[in-house]
Order: sequence, then structure tokens, then C-alpha cells
Amino acid sequence: MSEKSKTVRLPNKVEALIPIVFLLTLMITNYALGWGQDPHIPVTLACGVAMIVGKLCGYNYKEMLAAGLEAVNQSLEAIIIILLVGCLIGSFTACGTIPAVVYYGLKLFTPAIFLPFVTILCAAVGIALGSAWTVTATLGIAFMAIGTTMGLNPALIAGAILSGACCGDKFSPLSDSTNLAAGSAQTGLFDHVGAMVTTTFPSLVISICIFAFFSLSKVQNYDPTLANELSAAIIDHYTYMSPILLIPILLIVVVAVIKMPAIPSVVLLALVGCAFAAIFQGAGISDCITMLHYGYTAESENALFMKLVNRGGMNSMLWTNNLVIVAVAFGGILQKIGSVESLLGGLIKKVKTPFQLVVVTILTSMFCITTMCDQYLGLIIPSSMYKKNFDEMGLGRNMLSRSLEDGGTLWSPLIPWSSCGAYHSAVLGVPTLSYLPYCFMNIINPIYAIITVSWGGNILYADGSRTNLFGKLKKGHGPADAPEEAHEMAMKALAERRSAGIYKSI
Repeated sequence: MSEKSKTVRLPNKVEALIPIVFLLTLMITNYALGWGQDPHIPVTLACGVAMIVGKLCGYNYKEMLAAGLEAVNQSLEAIIIILLVGCLIGSFTACGTIPAVVYYGLKLFTPAIFLPFVTILCAAVGIALGSAWTVTATLGIAFMAIGTTMGLNPALIAGAILSGACCGDKFSPLSDSTNLAAGSAQTGLFDHVGAMVTTTFPSLVISICIFAFFSLSKVQNYDPTLANELSAAIIDHYTYMSPILLIPILLIVVVAVIKMPAIPSVVLLALVGCAFAAIFQGAGISDCITMLHYGYTAESENALFMKLVNRGGMNSMLWTNNLVIVAVAFGGILQKIGSVESLLGGLIKKVKTPFQLVVVTILTSMFCITTMCDQYLGLIIPSSMYKKNFDEMGLGRNMLSRSLEDGGTLWSPLIPWSSCGAYHSAVLGVPTLSYLPYCFMNIINPIYAIITVSWGGNILYADGSRTNLFGKLKKGHGPADAPEEAHEMAMKALAERRSAGIYKSI
């Protein structure tokens, strides 16, 4: 029988699990034995294992390769944006904008509200940096040292740091995971960021209140040495330090409000950073080109300052993009051979309401991160699985992207054998399972998202209308970006459901 005429079939549950178990075994072994290896090669090998399973099920190599490449093609815009975000981070660091956020944030420090302050500042810096990893490696280390002098539980401090850092990472247009979530769901970057306000911001407020209670009841004393040394290092290095340098951060809000397309907005903001670097820090054209490509570099005796500013540049995003490419391809191959459909297909068929769809999307993101050990897969695979379901229910693609982050990005730091969990644990010096109960933001956000949608709150429809927290329907500001065919399908489904009285009409 020729390869072309060979009958294809859905893998059984054992076959479907083989690529996932293979990857999980490699990643947990890497974690348990302390190899310290990056996930790129394990994911690449898992692609090969998935292809072998696909071959057994009747698929040929070209079909599976095409599926992997098509998945990468759908994420290509996000990949380009991630590269450009590296340029943006380099320019914002060179002009002093990111250090200014840290400097003025530390000036507002009040020991009596240490934990909520840590959460708020880490969130603010996370938005400015677009990286929870960098926040924990800079402010996180400083706050761990400061907090322990107050007699606070290190796990509680780590929870406050990660609650803020992960929230800021989610909201930041500079974040790779934020861009990937929007790209995977094929919606606009700022449509996605705006959608997260409905679930992420209230969760942050609740978390801050909890940390305020712990802070007021447990803080004993305060040693400002580390904070003062970091502030002094920033002042010593930069020629000019003023609140004026915060203007580029405000411009991020402006381009989000006017819904400027992601790629032009990131390029524009990077050029603004270059202009500020030239005007306020004396950078030349050659300096700007260098830091856009390779990032900003500085010398200092302060180790925390070095970690804060020696970063950015297009080159710095190649590690992330390499992983995104192989992870997206893995998800595409799994989708093609029907691995995920075999495991979760019965569950998908039972989904009939927005509430059920949000629950399944969030839980699938958590499942992918827990079993595949990487947050990118927790965004990519559920997106490819449930895009059509969101369209068939007349929902906005930004509701899909929001749900991916509610369950995906925030869950990753809580898994000891994931790349995020292992990294944050090593940097902060606290075991993952120790800080897990205190990551209130990470725990509350998915619960809040599920509870509110259960009574019809925070639902985003394909025509741009939405319900508020209490389920009251509002017009909104226009539909979120989506592929034309998908948008037409969603609008038709929305009209049918409103005509049938399933959804409220405006």
C-alpha cells in the first residue's frame, strides 16, 4: 500500500500520551538531577517522537512537517514582535526609562506597607520590562534581602514578588508571553491587553489587600541599605535622571488606547527610546544601533544594577524565539496527528456555554504547562484547540487570549519542573512549593476569571460588546482583531444566539 493511500486514524489514548510523557520525563529528569538544560532540545526531540506516533497512525512526514510549519507561520507576527521588543527594551534601558521606574519606585518605599509595596512596584517594573524573570533577578533579590531583615517568611516575600512580577509581565506589551498569547489567538496585541484588565486587575487588587494584611501584622524593622545602594548606582551611572524619563512608559498607554498596530507601535516606541537616549544621556547614532541590536551594557560595582541594565537588544530574544518556534511546531504536530483531540476530544464535545469553554481553556493551559513543562506550550496548544469553539459561540478572540494567560502564564512559575518554576526558585532562593501558597495573584486570577464568567460576567463578544462584572451588557469599543473568516463565523453565531435568546441583546 502506498503512503498516500494509507488510511489515517486517531491515536488511542496511550499513543497520544507518548510524546507528552516523553517530554515530561526529560524535563522532570532535568529538574531532579539538576542538569540545568534549556527546554529547546527536549521539545525538539518530542517533535520527533510525535512524528513517529503520527507515522504509526497513518500520517506521512510531509503532512506533519507542513502542520508544524503552518503553526509557526500563524505565530510569525508574534515572533517578529518579540524580536522588536528586544530592541525596545534596549532603548528604554539606554535612555534611563526603566531605571527611572525603579529609582522613583524605591523613593516611595514605606516599610509599614512592605509586601503590598513590593507587589505594586514589581508589577510596575514588570510592565516596563516585559519580563517577570528580570524583575525577580533585580528587585526580587533586593526585596528578599530587605524582607528577611524584617523577620518575614521568605516564601511570603517571594509570593509578593512573583504576584507583582507575573501581573506586570501579563500586562506589558513588551512581554514575549503577552505577544505570543495574542499571536496564538490571532487577535490584536492591545485588544488582548485590554481584555486582561477585566480579570487580572481585580485579582491584583485582591492580592495587594491580602499582602497589606500580612505586612501590617508581621513587619518588624527595615534596613534600607540595599535599596539605597541600587538607587545610588542608578544616579551615578546615568547622566540625567528625572521624571521626564517616564514619558516613554506613558506612550505605551497611549498607543494601546488608540489601538495602534503592534509592530509599528513597538518600532515607534523603540525610536522614542533612542531619541531620549540621545537627548538626555548623550548617546550617538552608532550607540543606538548597537543597543537596538545587542542591548545596553554598563559597568558598575553594584551587582543588582548590572542585572537591571545589562539587557535588551534583538539578540537577547533569540533564545525565546528559538523555543517559541520549536514549541509552536510541537503543538502543530500534536494537533495534526490528533493527539490532543484523542485525550480531550470528549471533553470538547461537551462544552456548550462560555463558562464551560473558559473553564476548559484555563484547565488545558494548566495541564499543558504541568505535563509539558513550558508556558509557551500552555498558550499555543489550547489556542489551536479552542479557536473554533470561541468563534462558534460568537465570542471575541481576545477572550480566548485572556483565558490563555489567566491559566497559562500565571501557572508556570508554580510548577517546580517547568523552566519558570525552576528559574524563579533558584533566583529567589525559595523552593517552588514553599512560595506557591503565597502567590496570591497567580492563584486568584484563574479562580476569579472562572467565577465571574459563571454568572455571565466579563464575557467578550465578537462584535466588541461585553458584559461587566455583574453580567450587564455594554457596547464596548469595537470588535477585537481576528482573521476575517473567523470573525464572520463568530458574528453569525452571535446573531443566532441573540435571536434565540441565549445571549442578551443590546
